Amino acid sequence: MTVAMPNFLVVGVPKAGTTALHAALQRHPQLFLPQVKEPKYFLTDGPPPARGGPGDVETYREHVWRREDYEALFAAAPAGTLAGECTPFYLYDRDAQRRIKAAIPQARLIVIVRDPVERAHSNWTHLWSAGLEPIGDVVRACEAEGKRIAAGWAHFWHYVGLGRYGEQLAALYELFPREQVLLFRYRDLVDRPADTLDRICGFLGVERGLLTEMPRENVTAHPAASPRHAVLSSVRRLLPGTLADPVEQLLQRRAAPRRPLTWEQRRQLIPYFTEDIRLLQQVTGEDFSDWLRPRERSGGLVGSRPPGQRQSRNGRPHPS
Repeated sequence: MTVAMPNFLVVGVPKAGTTALHAALQRHPQLFLPQVKEPKYFLTDGPPPARGGPGDVETYREHVWRREDYEALFAAAPAGTLAGECTPFYLYDRDAQRRIKAAIPQARLIVIVRDPVERAHSNWTHLWSAGLEPIGDVVRACEAEGKRIAAGWAHFWHYVGLGRYGEQLAALYELFPREQVLLFRYRDLVDRPADTLDRICGFLGVERGLLTEMPRENVTAHPAASPRHAVLSSVRRLLPGTLADPVEQLLQRRAAPRRPLTWEQRRQLIPYFTEDIRLLQQVTGEDFSDWLRPRERSGGLVGSRPPGQRQSRNGRPHPS
């Protein structure tokens, strides 16, 4: 039986374990997720933009924006399975929320939220590691966000905006009833993977107890600032598509795990999110006040990148 549209979507947020969750859910016999993670179909009504920030154009070329191509992602879904996909920008993009409502109003939506300062830092590190981020300090990169948005840089450069979950969830709950939305924290996946995966399976209505661990996928490496990094990054930003892959590998070779933020850096970034965290608490009825304080644990919570693994390219088929 061909599934025209997915039954569920992981809609948020970037750098909160969605790549690993996609890989975990693929292992469930009653679920079907395509090999392409982040098809980004609902982000546009037609072709994606033709310009943006460093690396954006090659990412836009990976969008699955034609309806027939999007439906083809789910054509191999076995009869009786639930089909889904993971594009963690859908929560951030209000137009995407409305397109989902129009196309699949009964869809079940999964939202993972992460301490927004930690999320912004991981996001910045991801692009720094790839040689795309030209600013070598996350605080200064966040200060540049307004200019980058005005210049048409893609969502993944919106380090601050992507972390304002209160605004995003308030808009989502105006479109979808809360019983169609599952919200949980990134650290639930890190600290209690089996329980959290069971919770997701229960929400989707499939058998629990079959998924017990989260694969270590898309683990962020943190190359140190150096003349070598500066030169390779400059070269990488000039190269399109797969031509850039060898340079990215050189940039990330023997890179350390993501380093923790200092309290001074965290103190400078928290004000970007303070009011939205209060809104998030009002919208959800949950306590997120720990996000306004120093962190007991920070940095790369899942450790070093597994040997041979590279930074995920989410618009491409995942290697088997």
